Amino acid sequence: MLAPLLLLWPMSIAITYLVAKSIANQPFDHALEDSVTMLAQQVHAVNGTTIKRLPASARDMLRADDVDNVYFQVLGPGGVYVDGDRDLPPPQEEDYFRAGTVHFRNDAMHGTQVRVAYSYVKLDHEDPDDTHQALVQVAETLEKRAKLANEIIKGVILPQFIILPIVLALVWFALARGLSPLAQLQERIRARNPDDLSPIEARQVPEEISPLVNSLNDMLGRLSQSIDMQKRFIADAAHQMKTPLAGMRTQSELALRQTDHEEVHRSLEQLAKSSQAATRLVNQLLALARTENQPQAGVAFAPLDLGELALNVVKDWVPASFAHQIDLGLEPPPEPVLIAGDATMLREMLSNLVDNALRYTPAGGSVTVRVHATAEHAFLEVEDTGPGIAPAERERVFERFYRILGSNVEGSGLGLAIVREVAQQHGAEVDIYANPRSQSAKLPGSLFRLTFPLLPPTPPAAMDETIYYG
Repeated sequence: MLAPLLLLWPMSIAITYLVAKSIANQPFDHALEDSVTMLAQQVHAVNGTTIKRLPASARDMLRADDVDNVYFQVLGPGGVYVDGDRDLPPPQEEDYFRAGTVHFRNDAMHGTQVRVAYSYVKLDHEDPDDTHQALVQVAETLEKRAKLANEIIKGVILPQFIILPIVLALVWFALARGLSPLAQLQERIRARNPDDLSPIEARQVPEEISPLVNSLNDMLGRLSQSIDMQKRFIADAAHQMKTPLAGMRTQSELALRQTDHEEVHRSLEQLAKSSQAATRLVNQLLALARTENQPQAGVAFAPLDLGELALNVVKDWVPASFAHQIDLGLEPPPEPVLIAGDATMLREMLSNLVDNALRYTPAGGSVTVRVHATAEHAFLEVEDTGPGIAPAERERVFERFYRILGSNVEGSGLGLAIVREVAQQHGAEVDIYANPRSQSAKLPGSLFRLTFPLLPPTPPAAMDETIYYG
């Protein structure tokens, strides 16, 4: 604010000076006009040709103020000198021949700038062409005008020299007082510990910056949540990796001590199984981290066909179903079922559901993946003929590393946690039911149903083929 004030101040002085000069010219021009009018009244013709010289009283009135600053001149027809100062130059304009009108001009007299008022006096009133005229001029130097203008400037500028510092001091004080809450907020933030991400107290800041503080609090909340998830991920990964790594170390040490090739082979088989379990655990941890750190649901989603995605996932798990001696099938929809989503995340989610079903379904059982839709929703179901999940356990199975007691199936307890995270990212609901098609009381089976918002159908020509993943 100081910069524009200091810039406008000299501009204000310049404008004030111009206004002061204009104001100073007005009373002096009026005085010159009166002098010319008075002098013109003293000029008349004798016998129509001769102009009588001015009386001494008229000259004294003109010289009354200052003989050195006032000049006058009377010229007869044809520029014949009659009286006054011979050196006063005549007007150059030829258009001012109308008698009785007073005109003004700026000129020079003996190298000094003067202000000249002049008028033409008609000597022969019967002359229709106004050629028989006398010129009356009164000139005045500009010292008095400059002096008055300077006095006006001093009267205006001097108070500004007093007022401007006061204004600057008041502006400085007002800004310092208004910004003091920001300075206090800055000090409070600087005094915080690096790990303190608690919200900033919005009541201690001015109302104008409350939205900024609220935005900062939202950012701190998201940052705190992200850091907590990273800490939890690191802690979970370290905890879960201890078991397979300890088993691998034990088996490798045991293999080093064995001399029998069969025992060494057996230890190496166990080492391979442990490394496979560790690899699967790492992959699931990374998948869970990716889903939890997704920036914002729906940002990079694109339309995709849920039926085609299910078909591609089932194809990937057919060899595993043969190894488990389980009948893996797919019930596709009669027409495309479109949803908005991320194909990679949805494939990971469905893969975990199919893997979970194959692991818990005994040999000779069946696992079915089903896709169907209603007018507003799309449904993805994974149905198995395994031991099922008790109603009391159906909420807890989505927790990290939670395993149902009595289960002898190997696993990390992360598969269903990944399913829940991906479903939440896509705005889908996950429900667990008993398999309604199960024929065994001991193996009631499970039915996982995910409900997605359905996209309106799109003409095939407008579909982008690149969104369908295989």
